[in-house]
Amino acid sequence: MSVEQAYQARVEAGQLNEDSAQREAARKLDSVLERLAEAKPAGLFRMETKVKGLYLWGGVGRGKSMLMDLFHDLSPVKAKRVHFHEFMGRVHDEMNAWREMSESERKRADHRVKGAGSDPIPPVAKLIASEAKLLCFDEFQVTQIADAMILGRLFESLFEARVTVVATSNRHPDDLYKNGLNRQLFVPFIERIKDECDIFELVAERDYRLERLTEAPVWHVSDDPAKREKTLDEAFERLTLGARPNSCVLHVKGRQLKVSREAAGVARFSFPELCARPLGARDYLAIASTFHTVLLDDIPLLSKEKRNEAARFVALIDALYEARVKLVATAEAEPEALYPEGDGSFEFERTASRLFEMRSRDYLALEHRTPPRAENLETQTEPQA
Repeated sequence: MSVEQAYQARVEAGQLNEDSAQREAARKLDSVLERLAEAKPAGLFRMETKVKGLYLWGGVGRGKSMLMDLFHDLSPVKAKRVHFHEFMGRVHDEMNAWREMSESERKRADHRVKGAGSDPIPPVAKLIASEAKLLCFDEFQVTQIADAMILGRLFESLFEARVTVVATSNRHPDDLYKNGLNRQLFVPFIERIKDECDIFELVAERDYRLERLTEAPVWHVSDDPAKREKTLDEAFERLTLGARPNSCVLHVKGRQLKVSREAAGVARFSFPELCARPLGARDYLAIASTFHTVLLDDIPLLSKEKRNEAARFVALIDALYEARVKLVATAEAEPEALYPEGDGSFEFERTASRLFEMRSRDYLALEHRTPPRAENLETQTEPQA
């Protein structure tokens, strides 16, 4: 089966609406599959065939992650699919591990590279290349200088190892790390991506994310826990276009923050996960920088007895609002009734006002952005163990 055939099956089953741009993107992905299937492995006196990849970009809610699901499942070679932040988190961990090795340990390592010495990039690239011949990246974006400064050499080694890259992104390659510090050092990486991948913009006929955000309320009030859970289950399925959910762990200045369910730029949390634990502004900025939509379960009534939870909730909403993150939530009351009295209730009025604004169509149509305060935030992401 091809990606286009798998896409057609979903259309016929009523799971997707026919979209000519999505179909054309499916054909572009099929071209990569064909090249992978026809490529010759390395042999005596013969280099392995290099296969050109694909960089699929476009606005959120266009179905890129759904198409990547179909593509990955049909790969004729060993493939690894990973959120780009997960990948970079792992890269940083492996680089640190290499630096901490003794010289004798490096010599015994399977991914050692002659002449690399203490330089971690060549051996880390060799390790990654040994695990997959096809790397499928979701949400390819570069916002951290620590990532920008190593990507050029890292991907040069991966491409030399004949690794094929297929990526989805909300940005054209030319706009990656835009206005970033020392961006001129990052430009060669952009040119290498354009050489190694076909660039295709998925200009879908409709913004499915916005449609799905506006076709149902984004703030749900109910005293029935089962109903609240079902409501967000349905919202997650709707907003991700049925993309497969994954889990990961955000690393922020040594702090670990578990994301138990995320897909297609949408993350789901419970109120206790984010507001009943000692998290702070950096954690919330990391979430706001990584995901364009957040689903939040079971926001309770707040009071002076829960003033710590209320303070964290205020910080969370500030971070989401600043980044134009879309919030879908279940709660015990409407925003203005969440914190009716007690210490902090007056200050909560601004948060209630923001929650109302975040329900408006004008807000829901805004483009997600990296919060200015998060531009230099050291954030890494790794798959959950």
